[in-house]
Amino acid sequence: MNPVIHTKEAGKVSRRRPPRFELIAGNVALDFVNTLDDRYTTPKELLTSYADLLRFCEDAAVLPLGQLERLIERSYIAADEGQRILDQAREMREAIHDVFFAIMRKSPAPPLALARLNAYVQSAAGHMRLVPAKGRFEWSFDDFGGFDVVLWPIARAAADLLASDQLEYVRACSSKTCEWMFLDTSKNHHRRWCDMTRCGNRAKVRRFYARQKKGSC
Repeated sequence: MNPVIHTKEAGKVSRRRPPRFELIAGNVALDFVNTLDDRYTTPKELLTSYADLLRFCEDAAVLPLGQLERLIERSYIAADEGQRILDQAREMREAIHDVFFAIMRKSPAPPLALARLNAYVQSAAGHMRLVPAKGRFEWSFDDFGGFDVVLWPIARAAADLLASDQLEYVRACSSKTCEWMFLDTSKNHHRRWCDMTRCGNRAKVRRFYARQKKGSC
């Protein structure tokens, strides 16, 4: 879902901003792991500023836009605090990666990574509350948090996935130059690629040219 942005025209939401991040994982915590691109070859950091972190949250629609807009305004006058939370976000991302990577390899979760992730999960839990929603209740986060509010829904998503029966379907892209993580929700759970238009199509092209070359020999 592409988040909308507010404009001043008639007080209405009038347009959508194209997403900056490729959200293909089916789970925001796994999408967050993928913000370190080409992790196992030539790592490319996609979160280079606190503004990038806010844009990820906007693209993933994990926080209300009004709250994100207030954080953007505050970050202009508190750059040091934004940088501190960005450092924490990267630390949390690597903890999430290390835990899920171990699980995919059927190894025990690294104790230090799990402890770090648990610390962020516990911090998020301290800011959760039940709110009425269409005849039922749902979890919501405090809307008066500090700069670290952006970490809470991501930590909660990681915890929920780890404690769910979907955990066994966490995969890594079969492309060795990619290996982005994703949740395999395909019917037979045989999905191999992060995205067919990204790595799947490249693999198909390589196989095609390999067959062409073999046939011409």
